[in-house]
Amino acid sequence: MDIVLLFPGQGSQKTGMGRELASAFTDARHVFEQVDDVLHAKLSTICFEGPDELLTATENAQPALLAHGAAVWAVVERELAGRVRAAAGHSLGEFTAYLAAGALTLTDAAPLVRRRGELMRECGERQPGAMAAILGLDDAGVERLCEQASDAGIVVPANYNSPEQCVVSGEVAAVERVVELAGAAGAKRAMRLKVSGAFHSPLMADAAPGLASALASCALGDPVWPVVSNVTAEPVGTAGDARRLLIEQLTSPVRWTGVMRALWNAAPGALFVEMGPGSVLTNLVRRIVPDADAMACGTPADVDKLLQRVS
Repeated sequence: MDIVLLFPGQGSQKTGMGRELASAFTDARHVFEQVDDVLHAKLSTICFEGPDELLTATENAQPALLAHGAAVWAVVERELAGRVRAAAGHSLGEFTAYLAAGALTLTDAAPLVRRRGELMRECGERQPGAMAAILGLDDAGVERLCEQASDAGIVVPANYNSPEQCVVSGEVAAVERVVELAGAAGAKRAMRLKVSGAFHSPLMADAAPGLASALASCALGDPVWPVVSNVTAEPVGTAGDARRLLIEQLTSPVRWTGVMRALWNAAPGALFVEMGPGSVLTNLVRRIVPDADAMACGTPADVDKLLQRVS
């Protein structure tokens, strides 16, 4: 059975994440201990016990999600590595995908994504922004709304999550204008998201030099299997392309619909496995590629189910 790995992004974090996994598996516990050591902070305690407001802080949520995804992968790597055909991650999750693909070490990746979170938070503090989810309109419809609202400020599509789910990002007044216009345009729902900035929009441009510097200090290598880029929805096979696209990702939309279709075309019939807390990406797979088989893997019970399926 072929496997495609998926790693979630910010928003999937939840208090208690990874606690059962670390208790059940030495390999998972070791991942959380390594992350604590390299960050000089008890991130594992924040993951396992909260509080929610501390876990959801961007500079904590991003390394927390990386740690949980890396912990799941550490538990199942021996059984799955020879079956993996490709990987992808949603926004922050793309860094976890490169870690699983051997392009980043855990000791490089954890400080890298902590720094990414800090840079994104700082951008949001300097230039406040907002994001909103628009449900029930196609991509072209959401793009038209952004154009109509542009007189109120910068607003752009940020996440093409599925054929009928798109997130917009930009200046607060412009995002609010999109939300106002969405109902009349036929959207089923339009709602502001709880975020610390206008991610994947031009408002994140100031974070790019800092992320480039952080990436330059990492020993980023070629992935052992393709990682499909959020920016291009195309497979990446070299460290140079990975480095460039991870920087561009800050200000570019996440083309998740295209990413899922590219993965399906590359590995038709593969089992898509989401590694981390929750099942956000698993549900999106089913909306984008109805024929795909997908499952979430973030707990010991999930690990047992996955290993039974591939045995």
